[in-house]
Amino acid sequence: MRRRLLASYLALTLVVLLILEVPLAISYGDRVRQQQSTTLQRDAFVIANYSEETLEGDGDADIQGYVDRYRRSTGADAVVVDAKGRVVADSTPLIAGSAAITHRPEVVAALRGTPSNGSRAPGVLGDPVMYAAVPVTTSGRVVGAVLVAYGADRVDDRIHRYWLLLVAMGLACLAAAALVGIALSRWVTRPLAPMREAARQLGQGDLQARVDVGAGPPEVREVGVAFDEMADRLEELVGAQEAFVADASHQLRTPLTALRLRLENLEAEVEGTDALDDLAGARRETQRLSRLVDGLLTLARADRGVDTGHRQVLDVDEVVAERLDTWRAVAEESGVELFGETASLTVFADPDRVSQVLDNLLANAVEASPAGGRLIVRARLTGDGRSTELHVVDEGPGLDPAQRARAFDRFWRAEHSRVGDGDRDRSHGPGLGGSGLGLAIVARLVAADGGQAALLEADGGGIDAVVRYPRRGDGS
Repeated sequence: MRRRLLASYLALTLVVLLILEVPLAISYGDRVRQQQSTTLQRDAFVIANYSEETLEGDGDADIQGYVDRYRRSTGADAVVVDAKGRVVADSTPLIAGSAAITHRPEVVAALRGTPSNGSRAPGVLGDPVMYAAVPVTTSGRVVGAVLVAYGADRVDDRIHRYWLLLVAMGLACLAAAALVGIALSRWVTRPLAPMREAARQLGQGDLQARVDVGAGPPEVREVGVAFDEMADRLEELVGAQEAFVADASHQLRTPLTALRLRLENLEAEVEGTDALDDLAGARRETQRLSRLVDGLLTLARADRGVDTGHRQVLDVDEVVAERLDTWRAVAEESGVELFGETASLTVFADPDRVSQVLDNLLANAVEASPAGGRLIVRARLTGDGRSTELHVVDEGPGLDPAQRARAFDRFWRAEHSRVGDGDRDRSHGPGLGGSGLGLAIVARLVAADGGQAALLEADGGGIDAVVRYPRRGDGS
């Protein structure tokens, strides 16, 4: 934007300079030529008056000396001829012979009593010249003529020097306009940089982002004030929403736990297969609802902001081994084998968040894996060596590209229950499979540690759930 403002200032200045200087340059050229023509005509009459008596035969003035002095003082050339066109005085040998002078149109017109002036292109006189030719008369009789000539290139040089001066002045004005434009554009755009950064932070979830509106033009300051008011309102609304979800989830946990315990106690007192099946179904639904409430509470806590106070360098081997030990019994119950492939790598993240991420990914993977399937947790270094990737690979039905793109949406579940449909009893597992919130929580927790999460297609089908973490705390 700063460049566009500066370009507009310079363009406007250039247009104004062209409007002012081009007519001035043309006017100056015409005026100089007119002044030079008038001067030549006046000088020609002066020389004619000086030569009148001598050409009439009644005087002995030194006409040649006069035209020589005239040339030295003015730089113009002068030729005096008598009534028959013979050269009487010539400041320079411009013309070879009196016959050539006699045949010049302006001299012929002057010998006939008609003065003339103008410009002549190269010809007998050599370079382009401006000239004035006047008759020398006495008692109404023409006794000779005077031709005064001045090099047109000298006049053009004078005009060109003036034009160059105008160009230099125009460039100086453009330079001054550029300096002023830079100052003005910086004044206008400087407040926009923190505003852009604040908007970016707000878009990334930092509801504390605000704009410093103490500088800049009034219009920009007004936009900054409106931005801060919007951010305040947004923070208030999001905070109220998160508080409601967190409070509601927290309040629902106790009655759900009590309901589950009552259903478990009833199983010992109820007889009949149908009644037991109904109680088992009710208990499963209660467990699913408990997982959903736990997921909402976890997600609400994750949405409240990015806490980096507990981030540290973690040994991936230890974290993976711990989570595999926790999930091995659950996987064996479903007939799924767990394997870990690590290589002494590290990540810079919060230990609790990494464990919770692996729990949710393992919960989904166990839910989707068929009996007799294999589930692999693999760690490897990225190509640039700056991040570590954790892969949770299953052999389930997988997802198509459109489903993988939506899998991180809250409450979204695939039609074939890829992320867990709750049909299996996972009450003893620490994940949130079947709630539709597991991957949404994963995305938020990984982002809180400066990482990224994605779902890829595994070789042979299934899903390769990938989370990428920085290896060090400098953002690399």
